[in-house]
Amino acid sequence: MSETFASYALVAIYSAMAVYVLAFVFFTLDLAQRSAANQKPKGEAKVDVASRATIGVVAGQNATAERGAVGVLERDRIAPSDGRTGGRRMERVAFALTALAWILHVAGALFRGLADGHVPWSNMFEFSLVSSGIVVGVFLFLQFWQDLRFLGTYITGFALVVLGVGTVNFYVPVTPLPPALQSYWLVIHVFVATLGTAFFGVGAGLSIVQLLQTRREANRLAGLRFLGTMPGAEKLENLAYRVIVVGFVFWTFTLIAGSIWAERAWGRYWGWDTKEVWTFIIWVLFAGYIHARATRGWRGTRSAWLALIGFGAVAFNYTIVNLFFKGLHVYSGL
Repeated sequence: MSETFASYALVAIYSAMAVYVLAFVFFTLDLAQRSAANQKPKGEAKVDVASRATIGVVAGQNATAERGAVGVLERDRIAPSDGRTGGRRMERVAFALTALAWILHVAGALFRGLADGHVPWSNMFEFSLVSSGIVVGVFLFLQFWQDLRFLGTYITGFALVVLGVGTVNFYVPVTPLPPALQSYWLVIHVFVATLGTAFFGVGAGLSIVQLLQTRREANRLAGLRFLGTMPGAEKLENLAYRVIVVGFVFWTFTLIAGSIWAERAWGRYWGWDTKEVWTFIIWVLFAGYIHARATRGWRGTRSAWLALIGFGAVAFNYTIVNLFFKGLHVYSGL
């Protein structure tokens, strides 16, 4: 029966990947559509100058009219950058496809869990499956808080890469759970760590767009006109900060829960194991990010780069540490 469920899992995973590809294509087409919509025709600048001059004359005669007219101009300039452009058909189709792919993705994880007889995150293949699914799930859930669909290309691309590498390079057949993992802490510790990773991943995406937007606003980036339809650099930075703070809370719990589990499994809370050290390094990096931004005035590109360095450490911990380092925590299954 476990082999049947494992086969169902692979069918669901490959189906999810196919739909993610379609979603990625439609999100990319939406970016192209944004660029076309945000491209000013030649001569528009001259009309703009004339309009502003006219408004200036009127404003000299009537201060109230000036404030109203300038307000309209400013609203027209800022409105495309707030990211709330639900009228785009490509974006709606891409988002619907992402939701469908995520349902198939979750089905694949559930079938793998049924095949295993336990939660499906005991090796690198299963962690690739679940972590990428949770990243997409967090992205979908965050839409109730803020319209972040402009990250769709990044999120679907990320899910495709992680699922593809995990399925092709890390796949292992169903195997019994190692004794050290036969604990309820496997459910709590790893799931919360994956949630933290997901929020860090979304924060990294926002930080990438922030860096691009900063260069665009400083007139140091030609092209990429779709950035004009997205939030400004300052808003992106604030969004990234809020998302990363949530991830940091989950990661702090991960560090504490891991120490408790280590004491139960190996009789010590801390042993300088490679995985323990890197988990702590990641915590320090994001603690430094939050502290520097909140108290030392690290804003703008410096905070964005620090967020990306932190997420890079997460990726290093997942790949290099699991594949090339020895330790009690390394359960790649390979």
